[in-house]
Amino acid sequence: MAIICTTPTTSPAEKEQEPKQDLENDQTPPLIFNPSLLNVQSQIPNQFIWPDKEKPSIDIPELNVPFIDLSSQDTTLEASRLIAEACTKHGFFLVVNHGVSESLISDAHRYMESFFDMPLAGKQRAQRKPGESWGYASSFTGRFSTKLPWKETLSFPFSNEISGSRTVQDYFSGTLGQEFEQFGRVYQNYCEAMSSLSLEIMELLGLSLGIKTDHFREFFEENDSIMRLNHYPPCQTPDLTLGTGPHCDPSSLTILHQDQVNGLQVFVENQWQSILPNPKAFVVNIGDTFMALSNGIFKSCLHRAVVNRESARTSMAFFLCPKKDKVVKPPSKILEKMTPRRYPDFTWPMFLEFTQKHYRADVNTLDSFTNWIITNKFTV
Repeated sequence: MAIICTTPTTSPAEKEQEPKQDLENDQTPPLIFNPSLLNVQSQIPNQFIWPDKEKPSIDIPELNVPFIDLSSQDTTLEASRLIAEACTKHGFFLVVNHGVSESLISDAHRYMESFFDMPLAGKQRAQRKPGESWGYASSFTGRFSTKLPWKETLSFPFSNEISGSRTVQDYFSGTLGQEFEQFGRVYQNYCEAMSSLSLEIMELLGLSLGIKTDHFREFFEENDSIMRLNHYPPCQTPDLTLGTGPHCDPSSLTILHQDQVNGLQVFVENQWQSILPNPKAFVVNIGDTFMALSNGIFKSCLHRAVVNRESARTSMAFFLCPKKDKVVKPPSKILEKMTPRRYPDFTWPMFLEFTQKHYRADVNTLDSFTNWIITNKFTV
């Protein structure tokens, strides 16, 4: 089904009232986040200093997250029970024996490091354009003017179509040139592995919610997803800034692989708790879109990334998203047991546009998006 509404136009004055956007309203050129230069300065720019109440915590506890072993069919029911327990509390769990080859993961990390080691001018060949959700971004300096994250990212699209699209390879070759063809092949293979893994996880999520295991697998079979490479350089004052601010992922499911440096934190039971790196495991968390698909039964939880003074940190995040024309709504079996509907029907492009142009992601993103749909009388 197609969207039959258009995004409403807003005046500059109205845009200043939209929550969380924090966009530059003057003609001042945006700050350039160049870690090699910023780290030799006596102090970090004020734009990267976060308010006291949001600054990183010290000596936080480790979050108790279940390990889901995907290699044993004998434990499927136990795995679904553990997932249901975790996802009703905070939406995070780890998967091990996942079948993704160690060599592919290693290659993906190696090529990521080589990209971020490039001079800034080289990375800017893939500069993210305004309004797009992929490309190279040096912090969020082009979008926001305060509370900037201490990081740089490279995001690119992945489309899992039956026709066998080579979206990732085409992106690297078309954006960075033919010399990046091998980059494209590695990340094409990595994204295909992440898509397959996410479909396995979707079967367990369906079982955990008491519906047919193939329901969500079929819904996400042809997905239009996003892959993001994250680089968090060392910072001389890590107690003042954040690598990624507190947010909930707007996508459906995130599959994250961390390097050996600690930095991921989740807000559970009114305190920040860490998920330590484990090279054998993927960190999986529920996003806002899947929370809507479960009618709020499974939680999309607030999380963030911190930085440190000594070591750079890298991570790879695959954001599973529905195909663009899929309507996001809970299965009828969930609605038979749980009413009323918490969120209206929507499509992923509608939600993505809201987070890119109208709202800075936080714990209230999905509720604010719901109000935005109702206020503007959008229909799908």
